[in-house]
Amino acid sequence: MQTLNSIVFGWYPYLCLTVFLFGSLFRFDREQYTWRTGSSQLLRRRQLTWGSNLFHVGILFIFLGHFVGLLTPIRVFDMLGVSHGFKQMLAIVAGGVAGLMCLVGIALLTHRRLFDARIRANSSFGDTAILLLLFAQLLLGLATIPVSMGHLDGHEMVKFMDWAQGILTLQPGVAANVLNVHPIFKAHLVLGMTLFLVFPFTRLVHIWSAPVWYLGRRGYQVVRSRDGRVARPIQPAE
Repeated sequence: MQTLNSIVFGWYPYLCLTVFLFGSLFRFDREQYTWRTGSSQLLRRRQLTWGSNLFHVGILFIFLGHFVGLLTPIRVFDMLGVSHGFKQMLAIVAGGVAGLMCLVGIALLTHRRLFDARIRANSSFGDTAILLLLFAQLLLGLATIPVSMGHLDGHEMVKFMDWAQGILTLQPGVAANVLNVHPIFKAHLVLGMTLFLVFPFTRLVHIWSAPVWYLGRRGYQVVRSRDGRVARPIQPAE
């Protein structure tokens, strides 16, 4: 049992992260024309607006919550006076709300993908598979909430923080931190790592192209003269 735990939670994460990083670089270098979201908006707009918005808002909150919650050193929370119990409750409440938003969104998107004949005909195996994997991962994540309610002191959550930070800092033996946690957490971790493993081979690569720099970009207007022959961008007044 301990050997299997070491393989899955000690070695498998590095395989997933290696494929995630080098696979993304390789695909960007060799197959840039496949680097797209593969939107089906032209085929059917119905359900897309609500489904896409709820899914993306929910998944962004979940990702940021996991990123900050798992990778921030515990001593930082201690310095800020944030108790482990408060952090656990915040994760349950905020993560639960974001998870439900995301679940509704992905349910709408999955329904479109599976039951609209035109979208299904234009979908690859990877398009459908990654949607179902994300769906399963969301259900597993929400299923951890009732289990977490039994550990409101935050002690169980600290195990996952130690494990995640140990993996990224190349600490040996970190798999022991999650040896005795509830199986639902282990299933959630394994599927989460698997999503990183398949990331370069799916449409998820478009995440690397998220236009976050737009948030700090100066705006401009394209102004056309009355005779319509000259168009020039101008900076707006600040």
